Amino acid sequence: MRILACLTAALLGAALTLPNPPQAAAADDPSWQTCIGSATAPGDRVTACTAVIDGKTQTGRHLAGAYCNRGHGLTEKRELDAALADLNEAIKLDPAFACAYTNRGRVYAFKQDLDHAIADYDEAIRIDPGFAMAYNNRGDAWLNKGDLDRALADLNLAIKYGPQLSTAYGNRGFVYYRKHDAAHAIADFTTEIKLDPNVLAYINRGNVYRDAEQLDRAAADYGEAAKLAPTDARGWRNRGLIRLFQNDIKGGIADYDKALQYDPADVYSWNNRGQAKLRLGDKKGAAADFRKALEMQPDLKTAKEALARLDGAR
Repeated sequence: MRILACLTAALLGAALTLPNPPQAAAADDPSWQTCIGSATAPGDRVTACTAVIDGKTQTGRHLAGAYCNRGHGLTEKRELDAALADLNEAIKLDPAFACAYTNRGRVYAFKQDLDHAIADYDEAIRIDPGFAMAYNNRGDAWLNKGDLDRALADLNLAIKYGPQLSTAYGNRGFVYYRKHDAAHAIADFTTEIKLDPNVLAYINRGNVYRDAEQLDRAAADYGEAAKLAPTDARGWRNRGLIRLFQNDIKGGIADYDKALQYDPADVYSWNNRGQAKLRLGDKKGAAADFRKALEMQPDLKTAKEALARLDGAR
């Protein structure tokens, strides 16, 4: 599941025409523009918003927005306590700032404080009943609390109010997957892919196809994930497993070679490549892979048993 952050540029746009502007006009303040820019990197956002705050160039909701956006940047850097302090200040400056409540809820979610997260999303929705992002994030929190029905209800509302919000389709697809509703899960992941082709969407849809034993479709989705992000091990190792299921042993080994190149800490890739090498008769290579897996997870039963059989056959 994915929880979304809220930036304040759109919400603050109308405030640029106030008759009594802050000391520096927002439109002419480069630090402010970087602070609210949707493409600004987290570190740059923190620096720019700090310049706005310390320079006292903005007041009112603009100042609250600077704290809110700096809180967003700090959240992305996983400096959660500092982010929380900024978002508290944003809400203190402007208690009717729905975006700040949503971002603070996101911080609480990352801190695994789901009750406080839900309370903040509740407040954001009370302020703005059509706030799709807040419904999406509250749905994520309900899922993490294990309440799939409440999660589904919120994600339905996220999609009602934000029909182009691709992440909400992905999150709802994951809820359907958890509810063992493969048809609806596939439909939602397909919509997400149409709106925003991304690695996780292909991986998630591939997982549904895999569980439904539609292996060719699963392999195709994992392959798309590998094309989109060739240095992300997930597409390679998932397709590698499917290729082993399909008895394409050499293809499976090739995919695990890639997976281990980009994520050498994945114990199951070592184990599975070892199993594949064993099926090809490469006992030495298989033993090396099993030993590597056991270095990382000494109680991995499949690797222990396979290595014991190899050692006993000598």
